[in-house]
Amino acid sequence: MTNPAREVLTWEGFGIAIRELAQQVVDDGFRPDLILSITRGGLVPTGAISYAMGIKNLHIINVEFYTGVDERLPMPVVLPPVPAGVALSGQKVLIVDDVADTGETLNTVHEFCAEQVAEARTAVLYEKPQSVVKCDYVWKHTSEWISFPWSSEPPLLGGVQDN
Repeated sequence: MTNPAREVLTWEGFGIAIRELAQQVVDDGFRPDLILSITRGGLVPTGAISYAMGIKNLHIINVEFYTGVDERLPMPVVLPPVPAGVALSGQKVLIVDDVADTGETLNTVHEFCAEQVAEARTAVLYEKPQSVVKCDYVWKHTSEWISFPWSSEPPLLGGVQDN
């Protein structure tokens, strides 16, 4: 059995990618009031993009969908604590995740925000062709499985490994 093709992102490549992704947002003229990180995959990109853009107002939303390599729940589930509506109300929000694979997680979060925020846009490092969400800002398009530097090694305490 052969290994499937993989897109490998190194830490150095991540630094370049995040600056280029942030530059897309800036060049587009979008000035978010806050960044909403989809955890877990979006945590590292969110921290980096917040520094690149100088935005300190960060929130997280924890959505479980993937349970292993190419294994997922029937639909994404928002886990507590859920961001308070008052924190999002009337804000311009940049939703950040590592990858739009099926796009279902991003779709769930975008729908969660839709009635509360003034505007929501999405930014990801990678977008796959089958994604139901076409993100506003994408660093790279790929159909391959992605090895991210923060999840390519097995967890030290056990648990689920993403790659």
